[in-house]
Amino acid sequence: MTTSLRAIAPEFLKLRHSTIVWVTFAAFALGPVMGGLSLFLLGHAGDMGTSPLSEKAKLMNFSADWPSYVGLLTQVVGVGGVVVFGFVASWLFGREYSDKTAKDLLALPASRSSIINAKIVVYAMWCLALVVANLLVGLVVGALLGLDNFDIRVITSGLNTYFATTLLVMLLGTPVSFMGIWGKGYLAPIGLVVLMLIVSQIVGAVGLGQYFPWSVPGLYSGISAEMRASLTAVSFGLVGLVAVLGYVASHYWWNRADQN
Repeated sequence: MTTSLRAIAPEFLKLRHSTIVWVTFAAFALGPVMGGLSLFLLGHAGDMGTSPLSEKAKLMNFSADWPSYVGLLTQVVGVGGVVVFGFVASWLFGREYSDKTAKDLLALPASRSSIINAKIVVYAMWCLALVVANLLVGLVVGALLGLDNFDIRVITSGLNTYFATTLLVMLLGTPVSFMGIWGKGYLAPIGLVVLMLIVSQIVGAVGLGQYFPWSVPGLYSGISAEMRASLTAVSFGLVGLVAVLGYVASHYWWNRADQN
């Protein structure tokens, strides 16, 4: 067994005995369920009357068909993923201090850097499992609702955006991991996620979302076609820069901090 595997195995063992994993899947699944319900009500407005959900879907230019539904699932990842993935990173890195097990990790036959890398690998796999599960839930919900215009080429194109948005959101998890290590608990990383969401709303409102990393996934997911067109290489570069800085800072602090 390699050093990295020695660090990864305990992380998966902790997930196996934790109910928080299923809580994240349940919370994230609300997106496709509520989105499907919105499109269903929108498509049956003549029979069932209007509702706040259908009116909101109408304002966002959705229609009761598969291309719109895949677009809606992507937006769920672009906006809701920032919260759920941030919570995942907060739990993986912050709980060690809240449960007073951080120093126990140092007893593992693995280097300090391997421990951080193991947590990041688990974070990535957890987030990917969440978006794949949401996609499966979405396919079932869409089939049950009998959405129109199923076109495999359109769906495939939409899925490319879906997973690209997922990658952008996942990259923003490294600063959250650093805050978990630096703040030694849950509050600092969750506070960072909340703060970034608030700031992203403000910079988006003044038309500068393309320059704020936490706004980029939401814009790329297609919340606004006009604002998505404003994204440039600089926008994606800023996301990558934040990810690298968060990764390096996590390693630096974990390797040098006093864990007693």
